[in-house]
Amino acid sequence: MIAVEPMGTLDAALAVNPMDGASVLATFGALGVLVVIFAESGLLVVGFFLPGDTLLFPAGVLCAGTAEQAPRLVLWQVLLCAAVGAVAGGQVGFLLGRHGGRALLARTERRRVREAAARAEKLLARYGYGKALVIGRFVPMVRTVLHPAAGALGVPTRTFTVWQIVGGLLWSQSLVLAGYLLGASVPDIDDYLLPLVALVVLVSLLPLLPVLTESRRARRDR
Repeated sequence: MIAVEPMGTLDAALAVNPMDGASVLATFGALGVLVVIFAESGLLVVGFFLPGDTLLFPAGVLCAGTAEQAPRLVLWQVLLCAAVGAVAGGQVGFLLGRHGGRALLARTERRRVREAAARAEKLLARYGYGKALVIGRFVPMVRTVLHPAAGALGVPTRTFTVWQIVGGLLWSQSLVLAGYLLGASVPDIDDYLLPLVALVVLVSLLPLLPVLTESRRARRDR
């Protein structure tokens, strides 16, 4: 049975901000991790603005207990929900991309979605399917459009499934465990949570540097 933090009143549950990782964790606990990571991993328009790194890392921190406070989430439940959400979301995103994903990307009016889709395609072209699907999981915004883009570009289903599972598990489990280990070893880690989350996001953008440099050089040459 998955443990969920008490939601209090129905009004409190309805008032949760899905784009705020702390709000999701406080209201829905591990189940919130499953739902949000599922959407963020493949539901193009919905998942684009949901937390990913900024949900998994704090969830791991909340699984670590201290001498003053018991763990607020259960580690194995968070790990399981994160894994299921990441893998299932990636596969659904691929199927959506296979059946009309390119038209959806072309019709969207959101500039950030179009830019992320272009970066996802460049990532697939630069690194090849396997490496791109693993690296792309660690890049905010790109990972949401990467799976529909892979489906739209005709990546073989078996190749995609194998590598998106590898990437999904590496990404989801490593961030949760990193948060847990840090929360267990650093007293009062909650006081430094926001800077740490910002650092995690900054580091996750590093794989995009070669792609961005290449794009800038191509524009300059033109």
